[in-house]
Amino acid sequence: MSEILKKLSGQGVSIWLDDISRERLRTGNLQSLITDRQVVGVTSNPTIFASALSKGDAYDGQLHDLKIRGVDVEEAVRAITTYDIRWAADVLRPVFDASGQVDGRVSIEVDPRLSKDTDKTVAEARALWWLVDRPNLFIKIPATVEGLPAITQAISEGISVNVTLIFSLERYRAVMDAWLTGLEQAKANGLDLANIESVASFFVSRVDGEIDKRLDKIGTPEALALRGKAAIANARLAFAAFEEVVASPRWQALAEAGARPQRPLWASTGTKNPDYPDTLYVDELVTSGTVNTMPEKTLDATADHGKIAGDTVRSSYEEAWNTMAALKEAGIDYDDVVSFLERDGLSKFEASWTELLETVSSELKKA
Repeated sequence: MSEILKKLSGQGVSIWLDDISRERLRTGNLQSLITDRQVVGVTSNPTIFASALSKGDAYDGQLHDLKIRGVDVEEAVRAITTYDIRWAADVLRPVFDASGQVDGRVSIEVDPRLSKDTDKTVAEARALWWLVDRPNLFIKIPATVEGLPAITQAISEGISVNVTLIFSLERYRAVMDAWLTGLEQAKANGLDLANIESVASFFVSRVDGEIDKRLDKIGTPEALALRGKAAIANARLAFAAFEEVVASPRWQALAEAGARPQRPLWASTGTKNPDYPDTLYVDELVTSGTVNTMPEKTLDATADHGKIAGDTVRSSYEEAWNTMAALKEAGIDYDDVVSFLERDGLSKFEASWTELLETVSSELKKA
């Protein structure tokens, strides 16, 4: 067992794996990560499934049966992905029970092509919730403007939600408002709030990726000195916003009724710039009550040489605000950056979904 990962977990950070495959499940690899690497949750996305399908023979039997049944590609995708999600949820069920239903969670994404349609997103969330039928499931809904009322509606019906693709502080506050409204409606509907969980996935490395490009283009010494600082500052200020909300009377009333906080989740934590430490977005975002979902490469790097030196968030708000002010002074338009990142993220989500459909179609033909 990695002592570094144990230390990170001891700081109150839930370690989730940003990957899933049937090969991991059937070989017991996921269970090993739970036992040896402190992994207490799993996130998935279409690219992860497409990659898993293209390797090995783990899906051959199901693909063969789906082909014989003559199902279309969309139905085949749902059959394949929900099978893995159910299996992973069952592997993680002991963690779910031991953590009081907080961790042990597995996330599956709504079709990203629906991200601009509230009603279709809600219908898809309901369908996935019914199809997987596991209490430790999260339905991933993008934090688009149209996604906000879908988040509220899903939570009001008792569906646990992983809100994904959050970049801006303003949108994050809107996400928290949508979550609180959903809980208030669930309470009015007589639901047990203790059974409704949510996380808010704040994307990290992509912020540096875009802002660094803009800083390089500006090219002044002041601009270049800010490279690699925006993403961590942005995430730390997101946690400050979270703390404000959970200190509010509105939240306290829900907490007294049994609700639990919508934990901030650090997503996109693999370091894309080789000049930066490969554990940067783990080491610098340590604080209790958060989730860090890591690609296995980042998980292994953290286990090997992560620098976990206590809380690195709560005492850094002033520094984070100063960084954001310096970025603005250097010529960075924050609103334009986060708007671009959302559009780009949605485009990548849709491309990933298309890739998954094409992969399943190809594999069905070979089955």
